[in-house]
Amino acid sequence: MKISDKGIEFLIKEEGGIKLKAYKCQAGILTIGIGHTGKDVVPGMEISRVEAIELLKSDLKRFEDVVNKSIKYPIEQNQFDALVSLAFNIGTNAFANSTVVKRINAGADMKDVEEAWKMWRKGGGKVLPILVARRGREIKLYRGV
Repeated sequence: MKISDKGIEFLIKEEGGIKLKAYKCQAGILTIGIGHTGKDVVPGMEISRVEAIELLKSDLKRFEDVVNKSIKYPIEQNQFDALVSLAFNIGTNAFANSTVVKRINAGADMKDVEEAWKMWRKGGGKVLPILVARRGREIKLYRGV
């Protein structure tokens, strides 16, 4: 599967829109564009809107891949979109090894999946209200609400 246009719009909103200058996110990680992080992001860096979209397209491939590889249980498009958002935010390794993935693959009920999803609320070792809220919105998307 691939993320839908609705999923991309959701992700752009969750990442705070498009930022053309490098900044540190709430967890203290240098970020640019639409949630892009990595060694290529340096202090003072500036990019164009076109570059930000290209970075997102490039970044999304690995998150789509990890969801496709990790989730063995049949899911719908809205669920895939929500899972890509989660993977985008927590990283591919954390996602692949998460209790969220384990519970979905085990066919757990929605309550158990949501419980595991809500565990991903920390950044820099602290519970961040922005992540608590994001997890809630991701769960709503996953539910198709």
